[in-house]
Amino acid sequence: MTVDRIYRVKRDGERLDRIARAELGTEKGGTVEAILDLNPGLARKGPHFAVGTLIKLPPRAASTPAGRAVPRIWGS
Repeated sequence: MTVDRIYRVKRDGERLDRIARAELGTEKGGTVEAILDLNPGLARKGPHFAVGTLIKLPPRAASTPAGRAVPRIWGS
């Protein structure tokens, strides 16, 4: 997995899911797991991180389409 950038925790008590949401746009779809894969030992630090903790972040996922086309029975 590729490292896109390194995030520095700015205040005590930040959580990985909130960091993922703020920095990568989501905490779902394996995003948190990808961060943990890039940062061996990070999970041992617990759910809350101290100021100055460095966390490697993967690239932001490509945006998905806003919606899907809905077929129309009577035309458009």
